[in-house]
Amino acid sequence: MNAGQLAALIAAAFFAVAMCAAVYVLVKLAGLISTANALMTNYQAGADEVLARTRAAVERADEQLARTGALADGVDQVAASMSELSVQVSAVAGTARLIASGLGAPVLRLAAAGHGVRHALAVRRSGHGRGLPHDGAGQVKALRNRAGP
Repeated sequence: MNAGQLAALIAAAFFAVAMCAAVYVLVKLAGLISTANALMTNYQAGADEVLARTRAAVERADEQLARTGALADGVDQVAASMSELSVQVSAVAGTARLIASGLGAPVLRLAAAGHGVRHALAVRRSGHGRGLPHDGAGQVKALRNRAGP
């Protein structure tokens, strides 16, 4: 063997060792890529599930916000109605105070007179009012006079 053939043999041996090392590295790299692919597939499935739950939560929140908006509109309407009612009540209260201060005393006197008349008529109808005073002493005297001496 001459020096050229020996150099070619040494180069071929180094080339074979380098190819074996390259194949080993490529096999390990393929395993790493396969593992990374499986990990990314699992991550994507989990992310899809999280996104679906998030989307559902956002939809529920949107529905609740719509309901809350409707309730807020109803509360605004009630508040407006209450303010209108308070204005009307204030007007009626002023009128009532005016009536009470201006007509209160005469109406009260008229009611008292009506009650007195009704009471007098009731006493007269029951027979207690035959010229006798309406107290206990008068009734005792009347009973003695009826019983005789």
